[in-house]
Amino acid sequence: MASSEQERWAGSSDITSVFRVKELEEQQRTLLKSVICAFNQLLDLRDLNTGIHSTRLAEWAVRVARSLEIGEEDFYQLEVAALLHDIGKIGIPDAILKKEGKLTDEERALMNKHPEYSWSILRLFPGLDKASLYALHHHERYDGRGYPGGLKAEEIPMGSRIVSVIDAYDAMISHRCYHKGLPHEEAVCRLIAGSGIQFDPLVVQAFVKIAEREFADVFAATDSSPAAVI
Repeated sequence: MASSEQERWAGSSDITSVFRVKELEEQQRTLLKSVICAFNQLLDLRDLNTGIHSTRLAEWAVRVARSLEIGEEDFYQLEVAALLHDIGKIGIPDAILKKEGKLTDEERALMNKHPEYSWSILRLFPGLDKASLYALHHHERYDGRGYPGGLKAEEIPMGSRIVSVIDAYDAMISHRCYHKGLPHEEAVCRLIAGSGIQFDPLVVQAFVKIAEREFADVFAATDSSPAAVI
């Protein structure tokens, strides 16, 4: 084979290999997206409120991150963490997860394991290292009295601090089998009261601006009544 023909063949082979690698990478991304959607559907089937709740959080998380001028390279990780931060609850028995009364110490200890369960699931997927870390620490407190790591302030990943605030707000306003949703104004007051204690003050400030603009639509989605705040 002439040298020029060999070079053309080698060049063609290299181009084919590059396209094949890109094709495989796209297939991997598509598969990962499908798995994430499937997990969210699993949450929805386990608890009819949770899937909707997680979708709202994913949208809010990105908007809060954008308002705080966090790099867009972290948006996807944050979105996944907000969407699937509670996936570990599939490992919590329904008798505890849906209990109407106060949890015992033993039940609370088991419930508090769900962030670790979420982490153990998400970390298995290539490329979701940050998302799994954000999910692991979304119940840490700004004052260091949270779990599972007892991290405080800037020790807590920013993604976790964002999920913590929006998760708390959405949980407060949503109707659950164990409590009735709070009015928007009371939920916001509690976020502000917890600023610097349970929550990152900057995240609270950024999120409250979003919540104030959209609470009527959110209450409609959670089957709560915005009239309660008038």
